[in-house]
Amino acid sequence: MATDETIFLTGFPGFIAGRLIERLARDGGRFMLLVQPAFVARARAEIARLAEGSGAGEDRFQLVVGDITKERLGMSAEDYESARGRASSVFHLAAIYDLGVERDVARRVNVGGTKNVNEFARAVKNLRRYHYVSTCYVAGRREGVIREDELRHDAGFRNHYEETKYLAEVEVDNLKNELPVTIHRPAVVCGDSKTGETAKYDGVYYLIKYLLMQPRLLSLANIGNRDVRLNVVPVDFVVEAMAVLARDERAAGATVQLADPAPLTTYELFEVIAQTLARRGSILTVPPALVQKSLAFKVSETLTGLPRVGAPYFFLRQTYDTARARALLEPRGVACPPFHTYVNALVAFVEKRPTL
Repeated sequence: MATDETIFLTGFPGFIAGRLIERLARDGGRFMLLVQPAFVARARAEIARLAEGSGAGEDRFQLVVGDITKERLGMSAEDYESARGRASSVFHLAAIYDLGVERDVARRVNVGGTKNVNEFARAVKNLRRYHYVSTCYVAGRREGVIREDELRHDAGFRNHYEETKYLAEVEVDNLKNELPVTIHRPAVVCGDSKTGETAKYDGVYYLIKYLLMQPRLLSLANIGNRDVRLNVVPVDFVVEAMAVLARDERAAGATVQLADPAPLTTYELFEVIAQTLARRGSILTVPPALVQKSLAFKVSETLTGLPRVGAPYFFLRQTYDTARARALLEPRGVACPPFHTYVNALVAFVEKRPTL
């Protein structure tokens, strides 16, 4: 990525988008940030923070009012022509990241919105790269090792989020013969590995919040599974990886899985979190079949804080190949840190901010 280029980005002022812009701004360049009308005030405040944090002047950040679900991204004719003439890189992060999202909403935003961004990328006059942020969970109900060069399948999906992110990635993948595309597939993104900062408590936070209710008592019985792994990656790793890949021409045309190459089983995750909170591990293990059946009941959400929409991911027999990611990133000094090295930061953040 050249330091003189203009980056057009969707998904601002979202948590990952904000951190990515701050990181990219350190390398120079200018930014055109597509923002929905309802978020303009928040976006302006975020720009002031980003400018201070990155050392970049606020004049390098331009807000463009629009909406990915609308034709020409809902931009005015003047903004659209300016964006397609000035932009040299496009980052598409905007999506609904909600496991319980309704089908029509997910299709309109995740699929329809991505088609519209694809059309914009096609219209950009001097496009150097189109970056699309997907998810490892486009694999749906597939089991076993999921390779970075695999996408299409008929195994089905657990929810409309998975399905629509899959359909959206198919649309972007089809552009690879036409445009210089890089598809980024993060696993379960958690907070910053140093500060613990996050904007949402899901994924591994379900276990953290569960154990925080009664650490000494609940840590006695491990509700994890020794045969199933939950792939967790800190947001700072994901952001740094995307920034590095943006500067690497070898990533053009590639799909890269931003995942932990050695993820812990859910049993191991429980033990690491229990050790952090209660200073000891469990003394017995609840049979996985019993845990899975119990979490299917609505009342379990109230008792445990573990939502039914998230429960299937603790019984998901998938692992994600990261061969291409490691080949591109490790020579640049970028690697996913082991969970045990940053669990303290995650837990401390949740303890200080029980609600977000």
